[in-house]
Amino acid sequence: MTTRVEPLARGVWGVVATPFTDAGDVDEASLGRLVQFYESVGAAGLTVLGVFGEAAALTAAERMQVLGVVAANSRLPIVAGVTSLSTAPAIAEIENAQAAVGDRLRAVMVQANSGSADRVIEHLRGINDVTGAAIVLQDYPKSSGVTISTDNLIAVVEASPFVSAVKAEAPPTAAAIARITARVDVSVFGGLGGQGLLDELAAGSAGAMTGFSYPEALVGCVSAWLAGDEDTARAELLPYLPLINFEQQPGIALALRKELFRRRGLFATGIVRAPAAAFPAELDAIATDHLAQLDGSEVR
Repeated sequence: MTTRVEPLARGVWGVVATPFTDAGDVDEASLGRLVQFYESVGAAGLTVLGVFGEAAALTAAERMQVLGVVAANSRLPIVAGVTSLSTAPAIAEIENAQAAVGDRLRAVMVQANSGSADRVIEHLRGINDVTGAAIVLQDYPKSSGVTISTDNLIAVVEASPFVSAVKAEAPPTAAAIARITARVDVSVFGGLGGQGLLDELAAGSAGAMTGFSYPEALVGCVSAWLAGDEDTARAELLPYLPLINFEQQPGIALALRKELFRRRGLFATGIVRAPAAAFPAELDAIATDHLAQLDGSEVR
């Protein structure tokens, strides 16, 4: 029997947003500040070129640029997102990521590309056979357009010893996490901006693989929970739940997060690329009030 790869490290894997300059180019200075901040607050690693990294809106050269800047500005391990749902172009993306960051690459995040377990297994095996990369299997139907049952997802992981983690983002996430962790020995992470974080931890998650404008709140919560202190974990997260809900509004979540990063001094602009929607001016005062409810909006 083939030995399963080591599960991805528990904790918070920060999903890195890609900042842009006023001219629309990748903002390397802001990106460097963000990943340095993630490291300073205790993130376990970084997830780069995910959906909230706007990977689908970047050129291949820009993806390489982003990976290079992240690796140069942080010592944290990296998971690189894969945008393609087809095997051959996914392999090309992974080979580029391997060339960009070398042994800093802990795994690649690949979305379930079919509701059929057999087809997903074939896809992942094709990727691993060529690249040798460990895989984080992402179940995110809102992005991929693919719905796979939890039973089929478990079957994929059971048949794929090179899968080191699952990112469960198909609600109800806590129920799925409980079922997956009961069956297979991989790390299972929640996402979705941390909205279900406490329930996901109670269901057995290894932490969170997501972004939030106050990542230190996620780290504080997850670190306390994994240390066995559930009361402190709740206390760490509760003050931030209104902002988490505000930030995760459908259709504008990315713009909200980037604008909040700008207000915290991490990003120079809150610019997003099409097809993402821009920050609505009508929410300016509401965003200001949310930040005022916390201990200041500056980076701590």
